[in-house]
Amino acid sequence: MLLEESIDLLHLQGSALIVDATLGLGGHSEAILKRNPEVKVIGLDRDPEAMRLASERLAQFGKRFKSVHTNFSDIRAALSMTGIEEVDAVIADLGVSSMQFDTPQRGFSFRFDAPLDMRMDASSEEETATELLERLSEEEIANVIYTFGEERKSRRIARRIVGARENGEPVRTTGQLARLIEKALGPARPDRIHPATRTFQALRIAVNRELESLESFLEGSIDLLKKDGRLVVITFHSLEDRIVKQFFQKQSGKCSCPPRLPVCMCGAQKAVEILTKKPLVAGEIETEENPRARSAKLRGCRKIK
Repeated sequence: MLLEESIDLLHLQGSALIVDATLGLGGHSEAILKRNPEVKVIGLDRDPEAMRLASERLAQFGKRFKSVHTNFSDIRAALSMTGIEEVDAVIADLGVSSMQFDTPQRGFSFRFDAPLDMRMDASSEEETATELLERLSEEEIANVIYTFGEERKSRRIARRIVGARENGEPVRTTGQLARLIEKALGPARPDRIHPATRTFQALRIAVNRELESLESFLEGSIDLLKKDGRLVVITFHSLEDRIVKQFFQKQSGKCSCPPRLPVCMCGAQKAVEILTKKPLVAGEIETEENPRARSAKLRGCRKIK
């Protein structure tokens, strides 16, 4: 996804140490390692199965590649435990990988009828989407769907979910949830996105605490970068992109205080140079080959102090 553009932004030089903070199946790491024969990559991921497959794919690079099982929000602590205190660049390709979407038992997609799990790390003891919907009140469910899915009819959906729960039929599968949403919003139409799309996105974000993790990741990455180091991030929805954009602006010294405030209180200091005045987006060829690329946005910055 935006592969060449993101690697160009990384500005690979010499024996640089790069962190692929969302390793996935290793596509970005492989391209980075092939681009420069001296570069080394550390890949982070919270999904053990993805790490296993990526490690097999990248075994050809020997000691130039190393993987660490961790949430990218813990990037600073995870690398510190391996003795690394600074790196030359960090890249993150956010969201769910195609493998996760296409594996029915992971519960990310309404294309399959499977257990409603949605955890990035299915081996963890973290709460599943089913457990989340059993625990939250109707108002809390509506707020999750509205806040993280930007679904205007969230209350209708929450009412259906809680109604099923009260009737002894708690939502436990992706198919069951998709059918409830269609009853609340109307059936799917070929000319529009599926009515369950925003709700599934919202639950996935809530289960994995994706936005909280993203904020921690951005802070940790800037701390890790050497002077002139690069941070490159690919987002897939407006909530993620807004967080990255605002973080970059603040780090570039842009004050976010109200205009009438006589003194800056937000603490903005110029620590980075923004390399993408507007986010880069995928071209026609890439979006034809991979429809998910339509929503991808790429931003990058360079640390200056």
